[in-house]
Amino acid sequence: MVGTLIKKVSGAVLSPIRKNARFFFFMYLLGIVCSYVVMPNHRGAKVYDNLWLELLLDTYVVCALLCIFPKNIRQWIRVVFAVMTYVVVLADVFCFVRFGATLNPTMLLLAGETTGKEASEFFSSYLSSDLFFSGCGWVLLIATMHACVALGLWHKLTKSFGLLMKRHLPSLTSRLSSLPSSLVTLIPYLLSIVLVALLIWAVLASWRNKVLMVEMFEKENIGQVEHELTKKEHAEFYLPLYRLVFSMFSNQLTDEQVEKLIAAKDKVQVDSCSFRSPHIVLIIGESYNKHHSQLYGYKKPTAPRQVARRRTGRLVSFSDVVAPWNLTSYVFKNMFSMHVVGQKGEWCDYPLFPEIFRKAGYHVTFLTNQFLPKAKEAVFDFSGGFFLNDPELSAAQFDTRNTGVHILDEGLLEDYDELKEMSRRDKESKPQLTIFHLMGQHVNYNQRYPKCQRKWTGDDYERPDLTPKKRDILSHYDNATLYNDSIVDQILRRLEHEDVIAIYLSDHGEECFDDGFKYHGRDHSAEITPRLAHQEFDVPFWVWCSRKYVNHHPAIFKEVVRAKDRPLMTDALPHLLLYLAGIETKDYHEEYNVLSPKYDHQRKRIIKATVDYDKLTIDERRNIDTDRM
Repeated sequence: MVGTLIKKVSGAVLSPIRKNARFFFFMYLLGIVCSYVVMPNHRGAKVYDNLWLELLLDTYVVCALLCIFPKNIRQWIRVVFAVMTYVVVLADVFCFVRFGATLNPTMLLLAGETTGKEASEFFSSYLSSDLFFSGCGWVLLIATMHACVALGLWHKLTKSFGLLMKRHLPSLTSRLSSLPSSLVTLIPYLLSIVLVALLIWAVLASWRNKVLMVEMFEKENIGQVEHELTKKEHAEFYLPLYRLVFSMFSNQLTDEQVEKLIAAKDKVQVDSCSFRSPHIVLIIGESYNKHHSQLYGYKKPTAPRQVARRRTGRLVSFSDVVAPWNLTSYVFKNMFSMHVVGQKGEWCDYPLFPEIFRKAGYHVTFLTNQFLPKAKEAVFDFSGGFFLNDPELSAAQFDTRNTGVHILDEGLLEDYDELKEMSRRDKESKPQLTIFHLMGQHVNYNQRYPKCQRKWTGDDYERPDLTPKKRDILSHYDNATLYNDSIVDQILRRLEHEDVIAIYLSDHGEECFDDGFKYHGRDHSAEITPRLAHQEFDVPFWVWCSRKYVNHHPAIFKEVVRAKDRPLMTDALPHLLLYLAGIETKDYHEEYNVLSPKYDHQRKRIIKATVDYDKLTIDERRNIDTDRM
C-alpha cells in the first residue's frame, strides 16, 4: 500500500517534467542564459540572487499547467509559448546589447509610437552580423537547438558524434543494466524526492518576491509603482516576460493619467492676462542639499556667484522652502500641476501651468537635461517625464524644447542659445516663459562636473568619522554644487539686459554625510525624522530680478523681499508664476501665491503625503529646548 502510494506520488511529481521534458529543459536553460547575458558589465553586478531556484519553480509551474490540456492541444500550446518566449527574450537581450538596458516602459512606449518608416530605418541601422556574436547569438543558438530537437532533427545532427562516443565509452544502458534492479527501481523515487525538496526550497525562497510582484500589479497609478521600487525590498522582475508585462502595466497606468490630463487641458480657460512680467525664467535644480550651499551658510564656497549676486540686492534667497516629496517625478507632478497638496482630487485632474501660459499668449520653452524619452531609462524618469513627453500634452505645454540630453548641464546653455536664435529669426515677439531643468547634483556626483574644474578632494575635509572613499564622494558633491553655481550664473548672464525675473529651486534635497549620518543619496523607505526632513526636503529657493525688471516692476520686487521668510512648499509654485504673468483664471488661487498679502501662512506642508513638516520640526525644536533645560 505504502509502496503504491509512493509510486503514485513520485509519478505525479515527475509527470509535468516527463510530459514536457524538452520544453522544460530549454526554457530553464534559456532563463539562465538570458539572465547572465544581460548582466551589466561593472563592478558588483550580479544576477538575481534567487535565479536558479525561482526559475525552477516558474518553469515547473508552467509545465504543470500544460498538463491540464490533452496531449494534442498541449503540444501546440508549447509551440506558441516557446516562440513567444524566444521572441521576447531576443528583444530583451537585443535592447541590452544595443542600448544598455533591458525591456522597460519607455522602450515599449517608443516602440508603440514608431511608424513603419522609422521601424525600417531602425532595423537597417541596428541589425547587423555582430549581433550573432553577442548575447543575441546565445538566444538564437538555444532556439535553434530547441527547434532541431522538436522537429526530430537532433538525431541526424548528432549521429556521427554518437558513433564516436560508442567507440570510446560504454553505453549508458550497459552501465544501468549492471546496477541492482532494486536500485534501478528506486531511481525515479529518488529523483522525485530530490525534486520535491528543491520545489519546497524554491517556494520558500521565492514566496516573498511573488507576493511583492502581485502587490506591484495592484498599484493604482505609476507614482505608486515608482515609490514601491524605491524600497530596499521590492519585486524583482528577473525574466524578460515579467519585464514585458510590468512595462505594459506601467504604460497602462500612465495612459489613464494622460487621459485625465488631456481632459483637464481641454477645460483650460484664461479670463485675461496683463503680461505683467515679459520674461519669466524657471530654473529647476536636481538633488541640491540646501545645507551644502554657501548661500545658506555652508562653510565651503560652493555658490560664490550666487552670493555675489545676493550682495547686489537683486537676488533674494528664501529661507523656509520645502519640497513635497524627495522623488523628482513626484515633485514634478506636484510642481507642474495647478493642484496643491490638500485639494480634492489628484494632480492629474488639474491643468499643467505651462498649458495656461500658452493659452494666455506666452511663448513657452522647455529645456531639460533629464526628462527626454530614451531607451535606457529607469521607471523613475519614465514616471516623471511621461506627461511632459506625451505628444498631445507636450504640444499643449511647449512651443519649443530641446531634443537631446547632455553629459553636463552646460549643454543646455547651447540649446538655449540655438532656440533663442531661432526665435529671433522668426521675429518671435511674444512674452516668454523659459524653463530649465538641470541634471544638477544627481548621482553619480563625480559625473556632474568637468574633471578639470575639480576644486576639492577628500583630503580637504576634516571628517575622521568618514572613510577616505566617503570623503571623496563628499568632495564630488561639493564640486558638482560649485559647477551648478557656474551654470546658473551663465543663465543669468544671458538675461542681464532683459526685463526678466528668474526663480531657482531644486526638486528635492539629498543626503550627503551630514548630521553625523554616514550616508549619501535618499532613503525612501525610512521613517521621516526631523533630520531626514531637513536633508531631503529642505530646498534652496531664490528669486533674481534684472536691473531693468526692478526698475519697471518695483512693487513686485518689494513683494519678493517681504516674502523671503514666509513658509513655502513648492507644490504652490504655479500660483506664484501665474501671478507674475498677470494671468487671471479660475485655476489661480491667491492664497497659494507666496507674494500675496492673502497668502495662507498656516497651510499645512504635508511632505510625502503623510507628515506635517512644520509640526515635525517644531517638535524637534521643543525636544532640543527640553534637553538644554
